[in-house]
Amino acid sequence: MPLAAQLILGAGVDGQPVGQPLRLANRHGLIAGATGTGKTVTLQRLVENFSDAGVAVFAADVKGDLCGLGAAGAAQGKVAERIATMPWLEHRGQAYPLTLWDVHGQSGHPLRTTLSEMGPLLLGALLELSESQQAALYAAFKVADREGLLLLDLKDLKALLGYLRDSPQVLGEDSALFTKASAQALLRRLAGLEQQGGEALFGEPALQLEDLLQPDRDGRGRVHLLDATRLVHESPKVYATFLLWLLAELFEQLPERGDADKPVLALFFDEAHLLFQDTPKALQERLEQVVRLIRSKGVGVYFVTQSPGDLPDAILAQLGLRIQHGLRAFTAREQKALRAVADGFRPNPAFDSLSVLTELGIGEALVGTLEDKGTPAIVQRVAIAPPQSRIGPLGGAEREQIVRDSPLRGRYDRVIDRESAYELLTTRAKSEREKTAPLPTPTGQKGSTGLSEMAGEMIGSAMKSALRQAANQIGRQLVRGLLGSLTGTRKR
Repeated sequence: MPLAAQLILGAGVDGQPVGQPLRLANRHGLIAGATGTGKTVTLQRLVENFSDAGVAVFAADVKGDLCGLGAAGAAQGKVAERIATMPWLEHRGQAYPLTLWDVHGQSGHPLRTTLSEMGPLLLGALLELSESQQAALYAAFKVADREGLLLLDLKDLKALLGYLRDSPQVLGEDSALFTKASAQALLRRLAGLEQQGGEALFGEPALQLEDLLQPDRDGRGRVHLLDATRLVHESPKVYATFLLWLLAELFEQLPERGDADKPVLALFFDEAHLLFQDTPKALQERLEQVVRLIRSKGVGVYFVTQSPGDLPDAILAQLGLRIQHGLRAFTAREQKALRAVADGFRPNPAFDSLSVLTELGIGEALVGTLEDKGTPAIVQRVAIAPPQSRIGPLGGAEREQIVRDSPLRGRYDRVIDRESAYELLTTRAKSEREKTAPLPTPTGQKGSTGLSEMAGEMIGSAMKSALRQAANQIGRQLVRGLLGSLTGTRKR
């Protein structure tokens, strides 16, 4: 098969190229190995393969050095030595078309979605809700949908929760699912999310998937890189939830493609264990289903992690390309895991996979590919080919230049704050306050009879009661308004 029709990873022990047919790249894959064994360089090499083939890429840059894709590499030192062992390799230092993203909008285009698009299942996982709290969140989303209340950012959801807490009759048959206690619990969870900086993820303009799929002017696939160096440490749940949302949105929006000569998009999820860590059963089952079915939409999903054991068995069973860098096994548990990794490959009679796993050097890996018919090929020991872009991070000025030259410049950089749940509910609360405002107290003289005095006392008592009710109502509305303005996330 021509090299152009394959993902070429490197050279086998016989010096010949090892790769997988590009048309099978939607069968997903795994890049695993201990820290410092070369996973990032392998990831960079795969991304370049996809881009050269005209396939768009979305990847997370967890350590900050994958952005070297945006600068040309230099064939020197150990890179030059590795290239010399691969005479078939056409290596020319070049930069790749790179688009930088950052949830906080500091080192790339701001990356956002809306609460309505994310939905209650993913949002509940992000907030780590209990079953009763999750039920209350579903009830709130149901009311928002019924009453046409757009939930774009956190202030919208907080306004809705406050509204339902004070007006439970709006819930109808779902009133038993939503209590004042559940409302307060949800508001506390949202406050915690804000403290982690998670509010930056929600708002408009939201990411448009078609912007990820647009090729570069020269026909190469654009590489979209999420700067997760800060996010993955400060807000790992936000990081994982966004990636899950992206996967779900692609599945929902992309058309069926059937068999094709190449995928339309390759996703690389670094620190993949975070996607499955403490994930509710319902969400994990949904994720497993999406991974199984999304390949028919032309999307290949590649998980990057230290050990295959970080992923559920149902996910591992769906991965066609397996790249395993060196592992270390010191404890009995680690040795058991090592044997499981070796047993996951189709055996090669030329060597023992279990022994090789602990002997692999930096930039070497055991690779299990798919043959042309989709069946697993025997495992091979592979020296990974060097990437053509820079091995190492971009400088600050280089990043700024890439953002300035981006075809998406100006499209996502300015926040849009259109009318949504917060504004509608604020207007509704103002209208209710005006309706309940007390009438002016009538003036006049007291009657001289006992009956008149009694009537006057009754009227006075009723008026006082009405005033108290109005004051209480206004007080509740003011408290809700203050909470919305003081703890809500106003777009800037």
